[in-house]
Amino acid sequence: MNRRFRHLSLAALLAVPVAAFSTAALAHVGDHSHMTFAEGLSHPFTGVDHMLAMVAVGLWASQLGRRAMILLPLLFPAVMAIGAVIGVSGPDMPWVEIGIAASVLVLGAAVAFAVRPSLAVSAALIAVFALLHGYSHGVELPASVSGLTFGIGFVAATLVLHTIGIAIGLAANRVPVRHMAQAAGGAIAAAGVLLLVMS
Repeated sequence: MNRRFRHLSLAALLAVPVAAFSTAALAHVGDHSHMTFAEGLSHPFTGVDHMLAMVAVGLWASQLGRRAMILLPLLFPAVMAIGAVIGVSGPDMPWVEIGIAASVLVLGAAVAFAVRPSLAVSAALIAVFALLHGYSHGVELPASVSGLTFGIGFVAATLVLHTIGIAIGLAANRVPVRHMAQAAGGAIAAAGVLLLVMS
């Protein structure tokens, strides 16, 4: 087990006691009565947990290589859409908000420590987090309206945030700013700790 993977494992373990002290879930409520494309497009930019996680996906993908830069940013919104469908019609999933906060912490730590697992492992982790993010939005959708246009806007915004993360990561490969991505990951992980405390 390499040193960076041990650091990520430690960060993930630290999330457990922090989550145990959490008392209330973060709210993602809002006025979704119109379900427009524009509302879906703007929504990911209004929640810091979602925004940070989506940027972190792009950052991490840029560290993992070309195949990851294609797969992970496409996998996240695809699985997120599945999570939204489950949220609309499926069973209750407890601790979703804590899982979302943990996703910010774990993805930020993965970037900060430049953890490079296999593509299959990274894809599985991304899929789990995407499911949670999608589910949290699915449960907010009113049953009386179709969320299709909202969802299309939300997916488009997610792809934009992934692209921003990839762009930052690629820029960070330049020698003068080679630690920029890791510093950004550390900041995202710290935000994840705060989100866990608040959740």
